[in-house]
Amino acid sequence: MFTDADVMAGGAAKKLKMTVTTTEDNGEATTCAYWVPRKKRNCKMTPNKGSLFCGAHAPATPSENNVEIAEEQIRVACPLDPKHTVFKWKLTKHLKICNAREEISTLPYIVKNFNAGDALDNSEEHDSYSKLKLHELEDAEFYGVIKKVKHLYDQHVANTIEQLQFQHPSLEEPLNNEEYGQESRKHLVQTSALLGILEHDQQLREDTSFIEFGAGKGQLACYLATALEAQSLSNAQVVLIDRLSLRHKKDNKVANKELVQRIRADIADLKMSQLPELKQTKRNVALSKHLCGAATDLTLRCVLAENETTTTDYILIALCCHHRCSWRSYVGKTWLEQAGISPREFVIISKMVGWAVCGTGMSRERRKAMAENQEELAESTNQRLSREEREEIGYQCKRILDYGRLEHLRSNGYEASLKFYVPSDITLENVVLLAQRIDTKCNNKNNV
Repeated sequence: MFTDADVMAGGAAKKLKMTVTTTEDNGEATTCAYWVPRKKRNCKMTPNKGSLFCGAHAPATPSENNVEIAEEQIRVACPLDPKHTVFKWKLTKHLKICNAREEISTLPYIVKNFNAGDALDNSEEHDSYSKLKLHELEDAEFYGVIKKVKHLYDQHVANTIEQLQFQHPSLEEPLNNEEYGQESRKHLVQTSALLGILEHDQQLREDTSFIEFGAGKGQLACYLATALEAQSLSNAQVVLIDRLSLRHKKDNKVANKELVQRIRADIADLKMSQLPELKQTKRNVALSKHLCGAATDLTLRCVLAENETTTTDYILIALCCHHRCSWRSYVGKTWLEQAGISPREFVIISKMVGWAVCGTGMSRERRKAMAENQEELAESTNQRLSREEREEIGYQCKRILDYGRLEHLRSNGYEASLKFYVPSDITLENVVLLAQRIDTKCNNKNNV
């Protein structure tokens, strides 16, 4: 039943992965044949009549092989997002409504690239760094970067990260619920630990806005709001910031809807001083659970951008995904450069960080197949370092990037530190960044 010009008549067909699709009794496909790599399954949309694909994934019409196709049937890749196609005669209209288009916001708290960092002078050169491959580096550069990382780690980070052991009573019931699986329990343990830190540091207080950056589905915010409600704290609220509109949000389950406000915004564009919700309280607490790479730096830029008009009294960020850091947004550039780390070496370090959490480096499917065949995981012979050495260096790279963030916070009037907030068997990304304004900390001590 291969139609769609026999799936683009070869050529671009190599970009599509064909798999068995669900069919009705009459043999017609009921689900799109397009394979979604990120989700590792077929698209679940209904295919067009007489086609294997839905409207979004119908292949672009080939312009070769002298195939005569009616004008109204010609499809082209969308210029804004080539992952989907559109009829050529509908292209002008489509560009006005495509979800990939750049929308110009009239909201006062949305300012394009407000927290993105200064534009790079040699952007093309920096773009070329992203194409670097560790196995292609010369030995001198490869081992030279590792030597610098080890020196900085031993000098500034080694033996300074304390293990915390806090939990919050509001999560006792869900943690004791045997219906939750292992993965769900791990997230609950992390949420409980983060709320326990807030309670220990006396941050669950009245007249406070708790701003969760990169809130996602809002599990942390949900339990935080529940804790605030249980303590009957007056004029306290939780504000969730996320650039996506997700389904099945946990914050929808909060009984008191006035406690929770959700703002759809990219952190890179968020101007905190213009958020009307924050004008209702006197204090601000910024928090996040697993805020990926550059998003951590964007958040720090956001909370520090207007320190004189909109102060953030306390910061709690559970760190992760350092491989997604970018030189433009990274807040610790000054410290790194003073330590002798160049932009090129920063990119190399951001590639090495993956060693700390990648395990064997094999995909989940590959490991599962080997386990089923009772094959032993063999050490790769094309690596310059053993797996244990790579894990250690990757971990040190992570902490060096985090230390640069600490130095930036300290230069802006904060007392900042790194802590282990859960054991590594819960998550390998078990480090939290904590920061408190020095003048605020002094006032808290005077009030005790």
